[in-house]
Formats: sequence, C-alpha cells, structure tokens
Amino acid sequence: MKPGDLFSRIQVQNRQRRYRICRESAALFCAALLESLNHPNTTVSVVFAGARTMRALNRQYRRKDYATDVLSFSYGPMRIGRTPFLGEVVLSPEIAVRQAVQWRSAPERELRLLLMHGILHLLGYDHETDSGQMARLQNKLSRRRFFISGPPLADLRGNR
Repeated sequence: MKPGDLFSRIQVQNRQRRYRICRESAALFCAALLESLNHPNTTVSVVFAGARTMRALNRQYRRKDYATDVLSFSYGPMRIGRTPFLGEVVLSPEIAVRQAVQWRSAPERELRLLLMHGILHLLGYDHETDSGQMARLQNKLSRRRFFISGPPLADLRGNR
C-alpha cells in the first residue's frame, strides 16, 4: 500500500506535545488491525491527545470528570467518497504510559491495546454488555504478528 493511499484511509493527528508520534506506524497498525477484522477498505481517524483534553472530552460526552485513556466516536453510517468511515478514536499516550507503569506492562503495548480497543468500539463491540466477546477478541488480536512486531507508534521514553 502506498503511503498516500494509507493516509487517505487512516488519518492520524497528534494533538499533544509530550510524546513524539509516528503517524505512518500508527496508520500501518490501524490498517493491519482493520484487515485482520475483515474491514480492510474502511476509513478511521485517530487523534493522540493530552490528559487535559481527554478529561474535557470524557466530561462532555460521558459526564465523567476524569482523564480517560481512550474514547471512540462513531458518527453512524458515513462514507468518505466510496469508503465507509468508522469514526474517530482519541487516545492519550500520557495515560497509556501511566497505566503501563502501574500494570508493569510495556508502554508501546498499552498504546497498541488502547488503539485496538477504540477501533473495536467503532466496529460495534461493547465490553460492558457483550459477556467477554470483546476481551477475547482483543486477547486473540494481541498475539498476532502486526501487534507484536510492528514499528513503534510513538517514542514513549519521555518528553520531546
């Protein structure tokens, strides 16, 4: 896939300053994930945001006054040109790093899990109501090659 084709389907924006994001790696990860989920020709938007933004969005849309790790916004059945648009995933690298330290996990793994989690929500999965179906799918996907051995999505070692 050509980078131009990739970026026309997977839009990645970095709206935070703490960590350097590799837009191409994030787009490649999303494309591989969507292909694994049998949605190779869909469009998604990914936004990396800071903790303050995540708190404001969580307060506004979920009425929960704390900074959350990932939010998904589905805009119903939409198309961009001929391509179905799933919606937007907003996630915080800052919170991913914090959670990785808390759970003794690798920050890159946590960031990938959050991105996967957000995209699964856009595809209609809901861990609060599905009797574990989403969690089982996440576990299965996290053992796939694209999840384990892709290029880093971000430089999560510290401030820029």
